[in-house]
Amino acid sequence: MSRRAALIDKYREYLPLQNDSPIVSLNEGYTPLHTALNLPKILKFPDLKLHFKLEGLNPTGSFKDRGMTMAISKAVEEGSKAVICASTGNTSASAAAYAARAGLACYVLLPAGKVALGKLAQAILYGATVIQIDGNFDQALDMVRQLADKFPLTVVNSINPYRLEGQKTGALEIVEVLDRAPDCLCIPVGNAGNISAYWRGFKIANQKFAKELPRMCGFQAAGAAPMVLGHIVENPETIATAIRIGNPASWQEAAAAASDSKGFIDCVTDDEILEAYSLLARYEGVFCEPASAASVAGLIKALRNGKIDAGAEVVCVLTGNGLKDPDSALKMSTVELRPVAPNLECLQEAMKLK
Repeated sequence: MSRRAALIDKYREYLPLQNDSPIVSLNEGYTPLHTALNLPKILKFPDLKLHFKLEGLNPTGSFKDRGMTMAISKAVEEGSKAVICASTGNTSASAAAYAARAGLACYVLLPAGKVALGKLAQAILYGATVIQIDGNFDQALDMVRQLADKFPLTVVNSINPYRLEGQKTGALEIVEVLDRAPDCLCIPVGNAGNISAYWRGFKIANQKFAKELPRMCGFQAAGAAPMVLGHIVENPETIATAIRIGNPASWQEAAAAASDSKGFIDCVTDDEILEAYSLLARYEGVFCEPASAASVAGLIKALRNGKIDAGAEVVCVLTGNGLKDPDSALKMSTVELRPVAPNLECLQEAMKLK
């Protein structure tokens, strides 16, 4: 069986790489486009053609790997010895893993008590220096910028110009599978880099292959919705920790992506996010982290209020794996996991078998 090319090697012609640029890869990308079988009927939109881009199947469990392979590869090319990031979790895991692969030191600043333990565990085990600050993500990113100005550290947040370049490959993969762009792309919005990156990718596909352009539909959590409110949110709060950001770094580019594509940026409540999170698992067998489910929650809201056509072809980007944040699943579960005696009578009673 032939070995597949590293993601950024495959799309090299669309990326700022030299012929001799080093490639730091963990075999990221190539994630499935999973077609929904049950949700359109459950939601009473049977004509909806719905697909999920399963980015949680990247090596560290999130879409961040697409951009990180690019950012770390360029850091190595430019002679960097250390990288730094602020993170709500997924960036820290990805940065730490790719830095370990490249032999670079990695420094991570996290908002204390606001990062899912699965992500924190990854960053620690990959060998990063992890520091929790008594503040939010936006404050952590400000500190990262200041540190990078004083010390020889490469910032690998989405303010790094190479991050979004790598992330745009997700759009190219979607077009390859569908042989066209979908009518709409629904995507969570936190720091707003991913929606910006996907729009870049779709525009490349449109120019190179005369493919259609989708409407870009981004969804913030209601408690962290600066782009919807029109102002910075000083103390963002949401169960969807990955998008708990009050001042997105890519705000302007994301707003332009939505406007230029005739799409929109909206917000969804935590209850709406958790409903979508549960529906995905129960009816499609897809376990994503809560922030990922914001794309599906937003789609449901948009279908119900007529902002997305009921017969459209839609791709929802599911940005992270559910195992990143298992506590959320357990907290909302009503199942009692009480032990029973190991005999058939007790098991039959517990299973309600007659």
